[in-house]
Amino acid sequence: MNPRQITPRYHVSPQIAPDDLPAAKAAGFTRIICNRPDAENPPEWQADAMAVAAEAAGLEFHVLPLTHQTMTPENVAKQRALYEEASGPVLAYCASGTRCTVIWALGMAGDAPVDEILTKAAEAGYDLAGLRPTLEAVAAQKG
Repeated sequence: MNPRQITPRYHVSPQIAPDDLPAAKAAGFTRIICNRPDAENPPEWQADAMAVAAEAAGLEFHVLPLTHQTMTPENVAKQRALYEEASGPVLAYCASGTRCTVIWALGMAGDAPVDEILTKAAEAGYDLAGLRPTLEAVAAQKG
């Protein structure tokens, strides 16, 4: 498990395994969000297996599979609600952590300056500079 902090309450990670979940609980996470579609994973890492392991570790587990096609405003809002309504820090994961970071950035556009969003992503190891025009457009729509 390699969690990367985006904000104090929102962290992202490349793919985690079921045996990482007790460590996630010990690290203080309260909720896990799976942003990786099952089709990308072997059965032992698919959402159902991860949900069982998360429950056994005492963690909430939510599934919101993301692809370029499903990075919709509705899913952006769902992801934001999932981390904002959590009782404590959240760990979202996908293949590399990039999708989890992109959806967070889209959710923050209009509520935080684009430069700040890009800086937080970069500090976590995710270069989202190419997303700037989209973030600015989303911010303008919210404005």
